[in-house]
Amino acid sequence: MQIRFEAPTALEYFSTLVQSDEQFPLLEAVASLAQDEYPELDMQQVLGDVDQLQARMKRRLPSDAAPLQRLRALNQFFYRDLNFGGNVNDYYDPDNSYLNAVLRTRRGIPISLAVLWMELAQGIGLVVRGVGFPGHFMVKVNLPKGQVVMDPFTGQSLSREELSERLEPYTRRSALVDDFEVPLGLYLQSSPPRDIVARMLRNLKDIHTAQSDWPRLVSVLNRLIVLLPEAWSEYRDRGLAHAALGHSALAVTDLEKYLICSQDALDLDAISERLSLLRRAKN
Repeated sequence: MQIRFEAPTALEYFSTLVQSDEQFPLLEAVASLAQDEYPELDMQQVLGDVDQLQARMKRRLPSDAAPLQRLRALNQFFYRDLNFGGNVNDYYDPDNSYLNAVLRTRRGIPISLAVLWMELAQGIGLVVRGVGFPGHFMVKVNLPKGQVVMDPFTGQSLSREELSERLEPYTRRSALVDDFEVPLGLYLQSSPPRDIVARMLRNLKDIHTAQSDWPRLVSVLNRLIVLLPEAWSEYRDRGLAHAALGHSALAVTDLEKYLICSQDALDLDAISERLSLLRRAKN
């Protein structure tokens, strides 16, 4: 009797990677996001390419290099020698979120560059974390004499004044909160790996939504729902994308789940009405 082993689908593979917060392989999970767009992608090749960069970086450093020396050497290697940087010419290209493409073009968006940079930084013993700063992902580095916050788009270290200036458009005080100011430190907390992957997926979600690219949007939402099973608004959005594709039965299932699980949402009447129309279309 011949036993056949079915290779896991891209979504099943992603699901195995993101099951546990304790054992969360950030680089591999982020690299796997490209499998929907590049189904023949060799994941081991992508991870191997990053390992090679890490080995090159390690060879540049004396074993007794101080943390600040390591940080400066990494930035020289990553931003100047390898010429990684932000894709200012085509910021909303989905390839900016796919590590295989970022490795090839050396261009990305802050969060994809941050994931690569952090992997190399951790490989040379630096203590680094991602920061889900509003509008622009950051990284922070713990050094013996304090913390450095860096823009992964450019490699620039940012002062408290510069960070506050970047934050200002997101925290303009209204009359209701005139006497309340949120401290900067609240916006500089470390992002867990799961949140980093979710932010990358939501970047792709925004791009595909803007382009009404429903098949790609459904693929991204499938991953978001695997990653965040209780993010009920993602079920709603997947249901609406299925409806746009004419998949009435799938749309009904997702929208029913949203209505059951999001009883305080402001759009329940509108979604209920849409659901009634879809049920009639399904029948």
